[in-house]
Amino acid sequence: MGDASAVTATGLVKKFGGRRVVDGVDLTVPTGAIYGVLGPNGAGKTTTLRMLLGIIEPDGGERSVLGHANPRAVSDSIGYLPEERGLYPAMKARDAIAFLGALRGLDRKTGRARAAAMMEEVGLGHAVDEKIRKLSKGMAQLVQLLGSVVHRPALLVLDEPFSGLDPVNQEKLEAFILAERDRGATILFSTHIMSHAERICDRLAIIAGGKRRFEGTVDDARGMLPQRVLYTPRDPGDAVAAALPRDAVRDGAVWRFELPDGGIEPWLATLIERGHGIAGLSIERPGLHEAFVSIVGRDAIEAAGEPVAPGMAA
Repeated sequence: MGDASAVTATGLVKKFGGRRVVDGVDLTVPTGAIYGVLGPNGAGKTTTLRMLLGIIEPDGGERSVLGHANPRAVSDSIGYLPEERGLYPAMKARDAIAFLGALRGLDRKTGRARAAAMMEEVGLGHAVDEKIRKLSKGMAQLVQLLGSVVHRPALLVLDEPFSGLDPVNQEKLEAFILAERDRGATILFSTHIMSHAERICDRLAIIAGGKRRFEGTVDDARGMLPQRVLYTPRDPGDAVAAALPRDAVRDGAVWRFELPDGGIEPWLATLIERGHGIAGLSIERPGLHEAFVSIVGRDAIEAAGEPVAPGMAA
């Protein structure tokens, strides 16, 4: 795809102890997009990102990062937030950010100036000279994130960036990722939390068992499942059941069923004709979490030790 793709991977394979942790994964990350790699714990997300970054070498397949087959050749144009966080606890926050920038070729004076400005932008201006060990976990994580972008990389790779953050800092991180995309950076991040991906991803891939199971937009994923109708008749009795589709299930006064192939209008006409009336009616689209469960499978998610919400598609 040439300049249209910041990252491509074809048939990536990685084995550990004879087991294929990543088994033929293909990815295409458009330049300037926010691209999520989703999957349950142990799906192979971190290993895939590390191969793309050149931290570990694949046992098979090909990759291209910012136009280079060797990711290390463009390391100064990449920002990386690893899943395992780590900063020098005795270092001051501003200096820690400048230090991480220096590892990517940024001079210390510029790094310190940018660090102070960026910390102010995310509400940490009061902590520029605080030592890392005195910061809360969420504050320290934001400092490390700033350190990964202080050199203004073309590609930002974040491994489970929302892990361990409280809701306020998760919201800050989402806003920060969107701002980086608007600046022109390409964002590639892994997560097993669907809500973040649903809100901010331009495209995403779903990986399970080391294999890519889906690639496309959030709407593409949600569109794999039918929409649902939530209907409340004026008469709460059971007589209305005969006029409803066979898959209709009653939950209190509300009936739920899949949107019929012919649309809702013929069904509404039948209800009105039979005198059941309409006290409430809505059409509900499945969320990304439901699509994820349908694509990956309930057993695979539960095997990874993650909860599956009741009523989610299997």
